[in-house]
Amino acid sequence: MARPKAWLSWSSGKDSAWSLKVVRQRGELDVQALLTTVNSEYQRVAMHAVRESLLRTQAESVGLPLVTVPIPSPCPNAVYEEAMAQAIQRARNDGITHMIFGDLFLADIRKYREEKLAGSGIQPLFPLWGIDTHELASEMVRAGLRAVLTCVDPRKLDATFAGRVFDAELLADLPPDIDPCGENGEFHTFAYAGPMFRTPLNIERGVVLDRDGFTFADVCGK
Repeated sequence: MARPKAWLSWSSGKDSAWSLKVVRQRGELDVQALLTTVNSEYQRVAMHAVRESLLRTQAESVGLPLVTVPIPSPCPNAVYEEAMAQAIQRARNDGITHMIFGDLFLADIRKYREEKLAGSGIQPLFPLWGIDTHELASEMVRAGLRAVLTCVDPRKLDATFAGRVFDAELLADLPPDIDPCGENGEFHTFAYAGPMFRTPLNIERGVVLDRDGFTFADVCGK
């Protein structure tokens, strides 16, 4: 019996990557593609600021096609929602019945996703929902997942964390009031190694700069 087909909402970060591992391990869904919004002006993943070229390298390493949704910068919410509506229609045309998200515990975001997919014929799934984030972060690191902190909100976390690797040392250094998975927007990541990848990505950290109230660390392919 054929498994239901799914797309995975892919931010390029650790939670998306771990969601892929979990869903593949369960074996209940056939993940067909990764869905990512990309800043059309700078060719980078929204908020994570990852180069589109590295995003495509990621997709190749996990063995899945990449579906990109170009959006302007800044992007009015109405424009974002129209772009996503077109992507959802494409998914339906491709026989997709499920959309996977890496959200952890923010109920308002989950509600928003559920409302936007209501009536579309696509069911949202949250395989990491409700897992204790301290346990989850430690499990990720133990399993070999590695990521670079590409964006830090300096109002929540010291800017010097930008560009650091998501590993045991980083988890030990995070202040106690910071969610270890950055779910409250403290930081965003780019995953480059772990059980979801065929081979680790060969990368190096580029420049670190402040822009629009955030600190960004560029990541380049070697």
